[in-house]
Amino acid sequence: MVPDISTGGRTYGLLAYLYGPGRRDEHTDPHLVASWLPELAPDPGRDPAATLKELTDRLDLPVLALPKERRPARHVWHCPVRTAPGDRRLTDEEWAQVARRIVHATGIAKEGDSQACRWIAVRHAEDHIHLVATLVREDGRRPRRHRDGIRAQAECRRLEAEFGLQVLNPGDRTAAQRPTSAERSKAERTGRSEPSRETLRSSVRQALAGAANEEEFFRRLREAGLRVEKRLAPSGDTLGYKVALPGDRNRAGEPIWFSGSKLAPDLSLPKIRQRLAAGPLDDNREGDARNRPRPASSRRTATPLVERAATTLTADEDEDAAAQLFGMGELLDALAQTSPISTRRELNLAARAFERATRSHIRAERSDNRAIRSAARGILRAGDALGRGEDGGATAMLLSTLVLATIAAVHWHSARGHAQQAAAGRQAAWHLRAAYRTSSASPLDAMREQGRRLPSSTRRRHADAVSSALPGHADQCLTDPGWDALAATLDEAERAGYEPTALLQGAIDQRELESADNITDVLVWRLRRTAKLPATAGSTPHRPGTKTVSIRQGASEHTDATARGAAGVNRRPRR
Repeated sequence: MVPDISTGGRTYGLLAYLYGPGRRDEHTDPHLVASWLPELAPDPGRDPAATLKELTDRLDLPVLALPKERRPARHVWHCPVRTAPGDRRLTDEEWAQVARRIVHATGIAKEGDSQACRWIAVRHAEDHIHLVATLVREDGRRPRRHRDGIRAQAECRRLEAEFGLQVLNPGDRTAAQRPTSAERSKAERTGRSEPSRETLRSSVRQALAGAANEEEFFRRLREAGLRVEKRLAPSGDTLGYKVALPGDRNRAGEPIWFSGSKLAPDLSLPKIRQRLAAGPLDDNREGDARNRPRPASSRRTATPLVERAATTLTADEDEDAAAQLFGMGELLDALAQTSPISTRRELNLAARAFERATRSHIRAERSDNRAIRSAARGILRAGDALGRGEDGGATAMLLSTLVLATIAAVHWHSARGHAQQAAAGRQAAWHLRAAYRTSSASPLDAMREQGRRLPSSTRRRHADAVSSALPGHADQCLTDPGWDALAATLDEAERAGYEPTALLQGAIDQRELESADNITDVLVWRLRRTAKLPATAGSTPHRPGTKTVSIRQGASEHTDATARGAAGVNRRPRR
């Protein structure tokens, strides 16, 4: 059950819409289900003698009784209340209870208060009502409606439990503002796939991903085709900014602007500056083609940093975890911009879902996430990936790790009661799994084919290594369709000088496997990253005289060096 409170200045205009046919003739049987005093509230929907003007005058009477200079400019309080899809149909009597409970909870009309505001509840559809009130009490005072949106939400949670409806996740006031009904209607009229607010929010987040400084952030906004206007102090310093879509104008022909804070709480300029203030990301210029990494190598660089973020999310350092969530969000935004067509849609949906999981009341100002933000920057600098060959394998390697990190984020939020963020994380993980299945299909098929061609003695030796390192999961791994790919990976690693059992044990020790959708796939990508194998199947020639590399020497040092290289500087101590 979702309430959505707003205010306006025209009682008659709102009533004309509620009792009218709707924008697409969707309104059916508009009528009152409750009001402040039924004998004083005419119902134009059921009483042929009643008119909209008569109902407007009755509602506005306390407002009109005030001197003109004391009348509030926005005196109309409007609150649609909608049940969730799949909920049962409520009766008019039940909706009347809902209406009375909400106007009581929000301070519009406390039960037993004879001087409360005048209000009505109109029903013109099966799944929702509209509450309308005038914001002047019978005694001429204004109602006490501080935090009425939060109180309406809390009352709806209680009503859901009492009426046997779906109990939705409680909010914590860190969510981005949703598009208004007018914004949604305009998007439909103009043929846009979504309201301007949502398009702008996504574009601003993508411009921020991996940005090294404020100047680069604003440059990226303009390169994305957005209208950008800064708010300047008399000294010339930038105090804030606002953005608009080209061609999106109001009735007066003026651009429809949105400030960063209106798009999302963490997109205000002060919040952006806090994120950029951690320090330089790297020393390479974005436009320098000589220093530009390849898409595959940028994804391989990011993978151990995502592993480290997942590990941080299982620790007790909440500030560090919150910082890593911001970094993961930027990494997803970077991937969404550079992914091949085959996975672009799912990655865009994953990035949009996960942005809700990056925001909570836990602050990250004193924590350092430069390493993962640098990885996002490297992915953007590398440009579009083709999705084939090494690009496809490296993308699958990174996505496999991102799925595990997103699941860790879900557990972190759930443990702290962040219901909306946990739900957003689960949604992001679902889209990431879909993108992973697409990107991993070709490289895993090639590895399986290579594994099937191995001699039986070699396959038995690698099976023994799996049984020794993973006694609890060995049967599952050896009967999984991915076993052939794992055998091929172990064989390549052995020919590169690694001892298979030690390498496997090191991969297992990196992070738990219980949350993995497919243990075999996770091990394949961890082993290939740790042993510096190509992300696609290939021949790794044996190097005579090369000593067998232990997992500590081969994996840990590589992971640490990669993380340090991506950060550009060592992790600074907590203050």
